[in-house]
Amino acid sequence: MPRLTKRVVDAAPVKGASYFLWCSELSGFGVRLWPTGRAAFYADYRNADGTRRRMMIGEHGKVTCEEARKLALGILGSAVKGADPAEERASNRKALTVRELCEKYLSAAERGLLMGKRGLPKKASTVYVDRGRIARHILPLLGNRRVRDLAQSDINKFIRDVADGKTALVEKTGNKRGKAVVEGGLGTAARTAGLLGGILSFAVSEGVIESNPARGVRRPAGQRRKRRLSGEEYRALGRALAEADAHHEPWQLIAITRLLALSGARSGEIINLRWSEFDHAAHCLRLHDSKEGASTRPLGKPARDLLAGLERSGEHVFPASRRGEGAFGGMAGGWIRLMKRAGLEGVTLHTLRHSFGSVADDLGLSLATTGALLGHSSGSVTARYVHKTDPVLIAAADNAAGHIFEEMNAGGADGEEQRRLLQAYAAEPWHEKGATAARDGRRPEADDRLLWEMARLLARQPALSQREAAKVVVDASADRTHSLDAAADRLRRKYREHAELLQSVLAAVWDKTQPAR
Repeated sequence: MPRLTKRVVDAAPVKGASYFLWCSELSGFGVRLWPTGRAAFYADYRNADGTRRRMMIGEHGKVTCEEARKLALGILGSAVKGADPAEERASNRKALTVRELCEKYLSAAERGLLMGKRGLPKKASTVYVDRGRIARHILPLLGNRRVRDLAQSDINKFIRDVADGKTALVEKTGNKRGKAVVEGGLGTAARTAGLLGGILSFAVSEGVIESNPARGVRRPAGQRRKRRLSGEEYRALGRALAEADAHHEPWQLIAITRLLALSGARSGEIINLRWSEFDHAAHCLRLHDSKEGASTRPLGKPARDLLAGLERSGEHVFPASRRGEGAFGGMAGGWIRLMKRAGLEGVTLHTLRHSFGSVADDLGLSLATTGALLGHSSGSVTARYVHKTDPVLIAAADNAAGHIFEEMNAGGADGEEQRRLLQAYAAEPWHEKGATAARDGRRPEADDRLLWEMARLLARQPALSQREAAKVVVDASADRTHSLDAAADRLRRKYREHAELLQSVLAAVWDKTQPAR
């Protein structure tokens, strides 16, 4: 047996079957030659159990003879110490990658085998979000890494990369005209790192790894939302909603926005709300599947009146605009248009929820009460929604919703919207005095007070859109009579779904105008 060198290997004859040439200088180091002319270096040894192993080092040409000799020395030396390099290599090749682990994790989650909050299986909506974070953050950065090789330093680097926006992109989704905007930032990094830690805990429970490398890693604190609407911004939102209604924006957009502002609920809870979840008699929503599971939410009177005034045309309170089943899907684009009308910046749907909690605190509601209104599982989260720490009064949902309703309508019923409605009914020649008074912003004379009060009160009703309210007033003026009974009968017949509301409004009108007549 010669000492293996490049010259020896190149000069080795090609035979009809593969064979080995072994090095005379380093026992266990050899080269295998095939009839095709291919050659590869090997290390031959026995493990601690006495089992013979033959481990390929690399192909001749890709690895030089001297490089192969050095690698063979390392393999043979490990075997002398009791290791089994060939077995370790085979084990590494079979080792689970992060991509494969994520597939197992999602499969288990979809089958209800992974427990979330309160020991319940993860909800389908949560699994959907998890899948998106895995596909858009975890797999691009760690997908090909072996799980067993991950260290705490890899998790720290992953967090930094996500926070720096290395996975940011805009891509189309499966929905028609849909797209996903993937962003970085500290909040995204913290949430995705939390998911990665959960996946690695799953790996520990499955025996893939012995310990979780994400344990002890400090996740960045996301920027907590502090944006809340001021009184003027509530009024701007109310005016924008009235304008949107006048310009024939989808009624779902307007009603959802109002209900979010008046209830403090999460956007998904209202957009996907079903009629079966609205308990008018008990003054509450009984949500079947909120973020905190089944949840009962006290509902203020303005919010209840809004829901009671909507037409029931299917399972969903806010059905899709186009034919087909499902909930309204135009909220994202509609909200952008609405904020442009209102001239508000940095306001999201979640801001309405945040603002509701802040208003509740301003009114003196305790943290526990505010938490119940918002549907929090504990008071610790509620503290982030308030801006003072000395709540001393306990108030009801009617108080908070009523205050917000007044703020949103303050700029409409007594201002521009009232004048617009009055001008609509006062266009008749016999109402010329009223029209002049309305244009000048003055109170009309006694003869026009019935319709003035009717416009003022109807404009403040959440169950009626501004356009509907204007129609009611115009119809009332067309009677050319101030007879309360006659007007009530005609309006109730024409607006049957609002009969009870109109009766109360007309009664209030009579009470307000009787002394002056």
